[in-house]
Amino acid sequence: QVQRVESGGGLVQAGGSLRLSCAASRRTFIRYDMGWFRQAPGKEREFVGVISRSGGTTYYTDSVKGRFTISRDNAKDTVYLQMNSLKPEDTAVYYCTSLLRLWPPVADDYWGQGTQVTVSS
Repeated sequence: QVQRVESGGGLVQAGGSLRLSCAASRRTFIRYDMGWFRQAPGKEREFVGVISRSGGTTYYTDSVKGRFTISRDNAKDTVYLQMNSLKPEDTAVYYCTSLLRLWPPVADDYWGQGTQVTVSS
């Protein structure tokens, strides 16, 4: 398992941007494909985007394509989610996690505290 801490969430108006960060434990981070997931109130957790170990391959759910970008810095053991053109429907708690499989994504069943993103209309 990769220990991780998510940060960067907050309250933003529709059309705004946020950058989420996920700081992971060292030594094992670079071995894992990583992903961002989110859970809105009353809904199941859903996949947002994933990135391969090298950072060379990414996949996104359709609703965020063209707006969100996932990246990683293996030297800093950190994964990022740049979110632009935010919409109220993006409101959720965002989690990062290591993956058992990149695509279709299968998350390691270990979740941190997440970071809240709230988009006002």
